[in-house]
Amino acid sequence: MGPVRTRFAPSPTGYLHIGGVRTALFNWLLARQAGGQFILRIDDTDSERNRAEALQPILDGFRWLGIDWDEGPEVNGPCAPYFQSQRNERYVQAAMILLEKGHAYPCYRLPAELQKEREAAEKAKKPYVHRGEHRQTSPEECLRLYREKKAALRLKVPDEGVISISDRIRGVVEWQASLIGDPIILRPDGRALYNFATVIDDSEMKITHVVRAAEHLSNTPVQALVYRALGAEMPEFAHVPVVNEPNSKKKLSKRDMKKFLTPEVRAKLMAVGWTAEAIEIRDDLNPATVAFYKELGYLPSGLVNYLGRLGWSLDDKTEIIPLADMIHNFSLERVNNSSASFDPDKLFWVAGEYMKNLPLSEKVEKVIPFLQRAGLLNAQPSEAERKKVQTIVAACGDRLKLFSDVLSYGTPFFLKDPLYETKALSKRVAKEGVPDLLREFSAKLRQLPDYSVPTLEQALRDFCQEKQINTGLVIHALRVATTGIEVGPGVFDCLHILGREESIRRIDLALELATPPAPGQ
Repeated sequence: MGPVRTRFAPSPTGYLHIGGVRTALFNWLLARQAGGQFILRIDDTDSERNRAEALQPILDGFRWLGIDWDEGPEVNGPCAPYFQSQRNERYVQAAMILLEKGHAYPCYRLPAELQKEREAAEKAKKPYVHRGEHRQTSPEECLRLYREKKAALRLKVPDEGVISISDRIRGVVEWQASLIGDPIILRPDGRALYNFATVIDDSEMKITHVVRAAEHLSNTPVQALVYRALGAEMPEFAHVPVVNEPNSKKKLSKRDMKKFLTPEVRAKLMAVGWTAEAIEIRDDLNPATVAFYKELGYLPSGLVNYLGRLGWSLDDKTEIIPLADMIHNFSLERVNNSSASFDPDKLFWVAGEYMKNLPLSEKVEKVIPFLQRAGLLNAQPSEAERKKVQTIVAACGDRLKLFSDVLSYGTPFFLKDPLYETKALSKRVAKEGVPDLLREFSAKLRQLPDYSVPTLEQALRDFCQEKQINTGLVIHALRVATTGIEVGPGVFDCLHILGREESIRRIDLALELATPPAPGQ
C-alpha cells in the first residue's frame, strides 16, 4: 500500500450536511497527518436525485471550512474525471471483465418475478437471497447472451463461507455469504450501481483508507467481493459512528433539526433579509447544514474544532484544539466507537472561544456585511462609519460569539430611535423612583467636562453614592432608555458611542414613553 490517500464522495443532492462534513474532516485529517492526499469525488450516478446547481455550494462549503482537496473538481488530478457520471465507460469495462471471468452473469428476471420471490421468502419467514438462473452458465455463454440481449449484470456471491474485513474502528466484522443475494452491478441500460462504481473508483484512484459513516457498513461485504473478483487490493476500512440529534439516539436529519431554530436565530436571519417562509423551507437555513452556520456568522475554525471533537478526542478532556495540533495528533484509534450527539450549545461555546482570539480588525471586517445586509450600514461605509463599527465591536467584547451577534447588540446605535419593548420600559424605566433618578442624571450628563467612558462611569458611581442607591438600578434603566435592550455592551460604552446629545435625547424619549402625562395635562 502506497502513500495514504483518502476520499470523500458526496452526492450533489443538497447542501453539505453536518454529519457528512464530520466524516470528510476525518478523512482530511488522516491524509494531512500522514502527509498524503485527500480526494474529493462527486458520486452523481443517481440522476433522479442529483442537482447540478447543488455542486457549487458543496465546494464553497469545504473552502469556507478550510478543507482543501488535492484532487477533484476544479483542481483535477491524475485520476480525472472525478465525477461518477463521467466514468461509466470504466464501470462497463470492469463489468465485462467480471463477465468474461465468470464472476458475473446476466439476469433476465422481470421485476414482478423478483417481487414474487421476495414475497415467498417473507411468507416462509426466510431471508430473501436471490440466486439468478445463469449463475452456473459458462462465462462464454453468459457473454453471448448478454451481447444478444442486454440485461442487468449480477455479481456472483459465494454460496457459503464468511466475508470478513478488519475495520480500524470496529475490529473484525464478518458476514455470512449465504445470506447475501447476488447484487446487480450494472443496469440493463449500462449504468453502474453505487456498490460497484465506488469500488472501481477507489481502486483506480488508489484510495488506501475508506473512512465513512457506519451506515455504509452494510455495503462493505458486496464491495469486498468486487475487490476480490477484480483481483484489486482492498483499502483499509474505518466506519465512524453517525452523528445524532441533540440529546437523542436518532440520526441528525434536516427535517428534525428545524426545531432548534430559536426565536433569536430566526430574528437574526430575518434581519439580514430572509423571510419566515424561506427560513422554513431552505436547506441552507437549516441547522443540519454547514451553510446555516456560515449564514449566522460562525467562525469556520470554531466549527472545524467542534466537528473534529465530535467522536474523536486528543486526551478525553481538551476541547479547544488548534487545527495544527489536531492534524498532528489525529488517529483513527482515538475515534470513539459509539455515536456522538450534536450539541448546538457546545458548538456556540467553542465558536465564542475562537472569536475571543480574533483580532479586532478582522472582527470589524466580518461584521460589516451583516450590518449592510440588515440595512444599517452603507455599501461603501466611510472611515467614520468604520470607526463607529470598531467602537461598537470593541464594546461588545466577549459577548460577540458570532458575527451576526452585532445585530443583537449593535443595532440600536444605527437606528434613529431605539425599538423599545413595553415590558422592558415598565421593568427598568417606569419603576418607582427611577424616572426622577434618570432626569437628574441626565442633567449631570450635560455638565460633564468630557464624555469618555471613565468620566461617565465615575459620574454615575458618584451619583449613586450621593443618592445612596444601588448602581445597578440606574445602569439597567440607562441601558434600556438609550438602546431599548436589556443585555448588551456596558452602559458607559453605550453612552460614549451615542454621544452626549443623543444619549440625553433618548433618555427623554424613554421617559416620555414610560411615564405618560397625568390626566388633564
